Amino acid sequence: MTMGKDLKARVGESLKQAMKDKDAVRLSTLRLINAAIKDTEIAVRSATPADAEPQPLSDDKVLAILGKMVKQRQESARVYEEGGRLELAEQERGEIGIIEEFLPARLSAEAQAAAVEKAIAETGADSLRDMGKVMASLKAKYTGQMDFGEVGPLVRAKLG
Repeated sequence: MTMGKDLKARVGESLKQAMKDKDAVRLSTLRLINAAIKDTEIAVRSATPADAEPQPLSDDKVLAILGKMVKQRQESARVYEEGGRLELAEQERGEIGIIEEFLPARLSAEAQAAAVEKAIAETGADSLRDMGKVMASLKAKYTGQMDFGEVGPLVRAKLG
């Protein structure tokens, strides 16, 4: 992932390039990303007081949107496969690949385990009641870099 430009700007530039390249699949996926970002911006704007200055979405919020989009497509691909619709499952996987270009690299299993240990130590968690604090700490630091559905059981095992 290239740093420097915010994610929203990178998506916009990629969208323009996909238009120039006449890459229909990439263009439609990037438009979906752009629409999801705009929907979230509108929701945030409508929730802020009228006299407040509208703030652009942070990269963390955009990463959360992208992570959610990947998860939705993984679920759709699984459902399509179970239904024997392999061409639709493949289309979902293609969209996942495009979305993941904007996400940071996934952490390895070892790095995830180390991140869990560190989050437990930093939050002072010592029982399952503290699992929410640990997960919140991980989400704040590793959005887009780990699957929290996989990490949850690891945290539970360490605290339990």
